[in-house]
Amino acid sequence: MQRRAFIMKLYKGFEAEYKRRHDEIWPELQALLKQTGIQEYSIFLDERTNNLFGYLQIDDTLAIDELPKHPVMQRWWNYMKDIMETNADASPVSIPLKEVFYMP
Repeated sequence: MQRRAFIMKLYKGFEAEYKRRHDEIWPELQALLKQTGIQEYSIFLDERTNNLFGYLQIDDTLAIDELPKHPVMQRWWNYMKDIMETNADASPVSIPLKEVFYMP
């Protein structure tokens, strides 16, 4: 199992909308994430900066690289692109973080 952490950026004023959309996450997206082997997926908001801190665990790190090809993932990104920083393909700008400490 590998742990991954990353930072994304939410536009100011969309904090409640971001939470609402995730509270109503599409069942087909949740199923896709689980089928990919993603577990323990959390996203935290730093209200001072509007940075989003994501953390997940995944069994197969190669499987996560396939997510961008799935239509459900692409639809979700298009759904979210109006409230957060995104790339040209609508995927969120996501900065991977290097793990420097872990206590099991």
